[in-house]
Amino acid sequence: MLDLVLRRLPRPEDPNLLVGYETSDDAGVYRLTGEMAVVQTVDFFTPIVDDPRTFGQIAAANSLSDVYAMGGRPLVALAILGFPASGAPEWMEAILRGGLEKMGEAGCVVAGGHSVRDEELKFGYAVTGLIHPERIWRNAGAQAGDALLLTKPLGTGLIATALKNGQAAAEWVAASTEAMARLNRAAAEALREIEAAATAAGDRSPIHAVTDVTGFGLLGHAREIAAASDVSIEIESGSVEIIPGAIEAARAGQIAGGLKSNREFLEGCVAFAPAIGEDLRLLLFDPQTSGGLLAAVEASRAEAALEAMARHGVGARRIGRAVAKTSPLLRVS
Repeated sequence: MLDLVLRRLPRPEDPNLLVGYETSDDAGVYRLTGEMAVVQTVDFFTPIVDDPRTFGQIAAANSLSDVYAMGGRPLVALAILGFPASGAPEWMEAILRGGLEKMGEAGCVVAGGHSVRDEELKFGYAVTGLIHPERIWRNAGAQAGDALLLTKPLGTGLIATALKNGQAAAEWVAASTEAMARLNRAAAEALREIEAAATAAGDRSPIHAVTDVTGFGLLGHAREIAAASDVSIEIESGSVEIIPGAIEAARAGQIAGGLKSNREFLEGCVAFAPAIGEDLRLLLFDPQTSGGLLAAVEASRAEAALEAMARHGVGARRIGRAVAKTSPLLRVS
């Protein structure tokens, strides 16, 4: 619905707005000078874990992720909190403390924020970062032949739903929580290393498109790259890392409304190989919280990018490729 509404609104006409909402990118970018631009994003959501401090950490990591996906450096953030009137003050403190811890890890200063009374708890941040105007990563720019890299495992939505329904094993929740609370900073730094090595050799940047995998799931965000770049994407499902318990949760029917919405929107533009089972299809549609970076990298530099990721402690995987545009936009084998 939002996509349809945005198409009917007038586009901002400002030459300094380098990235707006026209390609559903991760953040807005506004040029200040020839060598400096600001990256701005905002995100908040309801709890997906039971522990309030951990929830605060995940919300912060999720909000920061959009800045990393654009290639920016987070600088300052404002907290957004909806809290029930009957809520315990110690819960509010724990949520805010967890967020501050993760923002501190990122080197991002929390300057304040805004809170409202809301019967449904919500928390997140508006984050502002800095970036060079000529070094922006966008979800547009993937080229046929590019390797597709993913830096985190999938399955957080399925496990969160299982947790809400009292059907999640403790080890599932622990693995999912670790992934969600992990910053995408190290992955972004590894990609910057590869980019710097290429430009030092006189070559163009091999990082052609980047996004992070969040609410639209892997297939939804892959579709955004494909549509914005005028290519198609092939995904090798066997190469995708899966959080322990996610497939079991899918088989048990632990499916959130967001997954159903993703599937309804995307099924017309994705073709699955017959061997792909229903549980794996659900995983690929599954909305993620604080998911990994999805990067289209020049194929000749993909192995070097994976090695750089490993040096930074990131277990990235090569999960597919961009190809010349066909119909449908996405193919899963």
